[in-house]
Amino acid sequence: MKNQQIAVVFNEIASLLELKGENPFRIRAYQRAALTIGGLARDAAGMADAELRALPGIGPDLVGKIREFLDTGRVNTLEELLREIPAGLLDILRVPGVGPKTAKMLHEKAGVGSLGELERLTREGKLAGLPGIQKKTEENIRKGIDMLRRGRERHPLGRAMPVAEEIVRALRAKAPMGRIAVAGSIRRWKETVKDIDIVATSVKPEKVMAAFTGLPMVREVLARGTTKSSLLTGDGIQVDLRVVEEESFGAALQYFTGSKEHNIRLREMASRAGLKINEYGVFRESDGKRIGGKQEGEIYKALGLPFIPPELREDGGEIEAAADGSLPRLVTLEEIRGDLHVHTNWSDGGHDLDVLVRAAKRKGYQYIAVTDHSKGLGVAHGLDERRLREQIAQIDEANRSLKGFRVLRGVEVDIRGDGTLDLPDDLLGELDIVVASIHSGFRQSREKITARLLSAMRNPVVSVIAHPSGRLIGERDPYDVDMEAIFREAAVCGVAMEINAYPARLDLSDHHVRMARRYGIPLIVSTDAHITAHFDYMEYGVAIARKGWAVAGDVLNTLPCRSLLKRLRSGKNPGVRSPGRKA
Repeated sequence: MKNQQIAVVFNEIASLLELKGENPFRIRAYQRAALTIGGLARDAAGMADAELRALPGIGPDLVGKIREFLDTGRVNTLEELLREIPAGLLDILRVPGVGPKTAKMLHEKAGVGSLGELERLTREGKLAGLPGIQKKTEENIRKGIDMLRRGRERHPLGRAMPVAEEIVRALRAKAPMGRIAVAGSIRRWKETVKDIDIVATSVKPEKVMAAFTGLPMVREVLARGTTKSSLLTGDGIQVDLRVVEEESFGAALQYFTGSKEHNIRLREMASRAGLKINEYGVFRESDGKRIGGKQEGEIYKALGLPFIPPELREDGGEIEAAADGSLPRLVTLEEIRGDLHVHTNWSDGGHDLDVLVRAAKRKGYQYIAVTDHSKGLGVAHGLDERRLREQIAQIDEANRSLKGFRVLRGVEVDIRGDGTLDLPDDLLGELDIVVASIHSGFRQSREKITARLLSAMRNPVVSVIAHPSGRLIGERDPYDVDMEAIFREAAVCGVAMEINAYPARLDLSDHHVRMARRYGIPLIVSTDAHITAHFDYMEYGVAIARKGWAVAGDVLNTLPCRSLLKRLRSGKNPGVRSPGRKA
């Protein structure tokens, strides 16, 4: 939890410095530090200063600010900046699509000093005509405000999941626990969640409740009972904890995992079978006898169904598939053999190649693909032709000394506004994998965005389309694109679609994963790693693949390295279903 809070502080410092027009290198240092700290798998509070200084982009000054926050909950640099700049401008900077230059102009030209004032002016149509503000711009700002409001009601999975896991770890350490598990929409891997549900057992529930309501991250205790309590964290996330009897744990876990629609269907099936299902167990209606509930699988077994994975419990056909024996064996994290979207310090990554290789080998991977940005993304220090050739030579040299592991030569090449790629085809043709993506022009028309992606896919050197919808959850809506047209063309061209596992993206969404499967499109699950800790995000991507009903045969990076390279070079995948097969 502290990691995310520190990342927010550093990003806010960067935004306020940019608002003041400060040195761009100083701004970038804070942004990079936020990315590093926010992506750590370990709690920064438990790390020594030397360990923090070893992190990419974290020097002594930033270590000092991390310590300051951990000790006091504040960073003086941020406090000073907030005294210099109207507090409301920070809220305005949080609006998707409003950058520091626009925020500064709105303050100076229209006197906008708060989110409420900005919202009123957009709804009254009084912003159009200001420098750089057209009617379309005003509409986009209004949409951004709506998105910000929605984001305060629901929390991104990548923000809620670490909080839930930290609470579970803390309760196991501080209270007499039996079984404990996160339930709710987090367990179903929904991309946003309203709150956190936790189910547990204990012989001393009152001690569990005391430990829960006394956790350091508690901002407010909303309710406290002997078996159920609710609290609000410092980040504004509601957490509900229920302690049940051991005999009811499986039933409670199933019930509070949901979804509501899935559970209604199960209760209807139970009623027809003369049974009653609730959070306490499965009971015969004839005599009230409990026939199951200690284990979650007993709920499904009582209805004559196999266990249905939590990711699928959305009343999207999973009950019918379970009933007729066609429930797929979903892809697992253990089946992933490598990460095919990884950045090094040649562009905007934090580590050199050797560090990344060692981290990937510790994950048990057989390969990674180095896919640094191309020259079109100048802010990321993208590679031009000369630097890419130098990197290829470095990768080739590394591979000569590696045993049982392979570094794939790749690039994340920019799709320009006209649909062409910003590196020449002959150079791209020397690579093992070419990941193409859009990083600009997000507000182009549906026809323009679609045409850019179609043009890129038709280029025979392109292997994968990365983060295909361009969304950032809670920050930027997907660009307007005809996904049906994209998937039809991908099926023809043999181009894979990426499930980008970075928690702010989760792109493709589970809905689009399922659509891609219907078209027989190969998928890859990758982390877009910029530091080694980002490799841990693979779990998020695999969960989205599972939520989209994907099996191992749908995902290219479940293949051994030799088979993967053959598939990437041939542009054909005989193992993938033909278009039109029902998902």
